[in-house]
Amino acid sequence: MQIVRIPPIAFGLGCVALSFCAVEVMLAVGVLNQFVIPFPSAVISSFGRLFAEEQLLHRLLVTGAEALAASLLVIGFGIGGGILLHRHRILRLATESWIAAAAAAPIVLAYPLFLVIFGRSSATIVAMGFVAGLAPALLKTLEGFQGVRKTLLNVGHSYNLSPTQMFWKIQFPAAIPTIFTGIRLGLIFTLINLIGVEFLINFGGLGQLINDLAERYDLPGVFATIIFVILVSVVLFSALERIERWLRPAR
Repeated sequence: MQIVRIPPIAFGLGCVALSFCAVEVMLAVGVLNQFVIPFPSAVISSFGRLFAEEQLLHRLLVTGAEALAASLLVIGFGIGGGILLHRHRILRLATESWIAAAAAAPIVLAYPLFLVIFGRSSATIVAMGFVAGLAPALLKTLEGFQGVRKTLLNVGHSYNLSPTQMFWKIQFPAAIPTIFTGIRLGLIFTLINLIGVEFLINFGGLGQLINDLAERYDLPGVFATIIFVILVSVVLFSALERIERWLRPAR
């Protein structure tokens, strides 16, 4: 008997739909509190209102521009800093543990300091997103270059490759999977802190919208905006995965 294979995307969407149906039923019978969790049907129907009345697309563009700026800074400084730590052992030994500690710190709580430095502006949001996402990208880049197999390096030496050729032909391609793991982690921290700061200082795009809707106790709108942020993140990380596959050497 042939086994029917369900595509992963269809399976995931089916699980989400079943979860929504289960929540809808539990809310209808009173198992869940309707004053805390809105009906999924109301959440879905509020998307049209958010686009028409709350300028959801414009707010997405505002948050997207901030996220793009912070992400480019994270990628540039994360990869560059990781390479720098890999090449200079004394610098790595002096700073690696401090960077790891910074990665575990609740950076979002430092937003008053950033407000003093940059003011209530997009610069504060971008700066906090950059600082929050830098450490994971930097550490995983360092790990990727430190983990290049000596066999590959010996092959490069046997062909008398220059340091530049060794870097671009062997070290960087071998480190790409680990580097992209760090980029993903960095962008996750960046987006979380970016939306969180928009919410806290009531300035920006999607985070400000969530704050406004919460103050009006518009629960369907709040949950719809959160789901919209999740969907945008899924698209972003799917695109990042495709870029990684393009850069990764053929096997």
